[in-house]
Amino acid sequence: MPAASAALAAPAAPAAPPAPATQQDAIYAQLRQWVTVGQFQPGERLKIRQLAERLGCGLMPVRAALLRLAAEGALRNVPNAGVVVPKLSPAEFDDLVQMRMLLEGEAAERGALRIDEPGRAALVAQGARMREALAQGDAAGYLAAHKDFQVRLYRAGGSPLLFELIDGLWLKAGPVASRLLEVPHAAAALEDAHEATLAALARHDPVGVRLAVERDLFIASQFIRRRLLAVR
Repeated sequence: MPAASAALAAPAAPAAPPAPATQQDAIYAQLRQWVTVGQFQPGERLKIRQLAERLGCGLMPVRAALLRLAAEGALRNVPNAGVVVPKLSPAEFDDLVQMRMLLEGEAAERGALRIDEPGRAALVAQGARMREALAQGDAAGYLAAHKDFQVRLYRAGGSPLLFELIDGLWLKAGPVASRLLEVPHAAAALEDAHEATLAALARHDPVGVRLAVERDLFIASQFIRRRLLAVR
């Protein structure tokens, strides 16, 4: 998929997602965020009452949000077991990684073409957050900072449809991504990959950004796959 021409790439601020309109929307948005950043583990059963207590709300909005996430494929309704976080087979995981590399590489190149200087500065700040989280072994903090980095870069590309497709893949990847820092030496390899992305951004090299993001995803996937196979 060729990236948009630089001549047509006028700078544009990332579009912010719409604010939740109701409590039910807010609960859904929060649970979706938790799934995306790996708050729940593959195979974990999600208990409505516990989630409601954690969120400080009633049972009905939690139940509705879980059903909505199940309809999106982020969760699974299992008879006599309730809502559980899906487990991915090695083949499913490999397919997911390939699709992420394809779409996120495109989004990264488009974003690098269009992002303005304040946006670049924000990405540098996110990179510092990721380095700090990796140094501390903080998987949740790293995943949250990494997602913020990706959101800003990809939204800068100006394609809501492309971002929507990527966001759907993040939902499926979130639960397994939380295993990333359980693998020895993962932190050092990931930091090198992020530094390559930031270096390409600094030299205004959109193709370099694309390649660095694809490499980042590939390296992370190898660590996660190794961990998934080890615990099967």
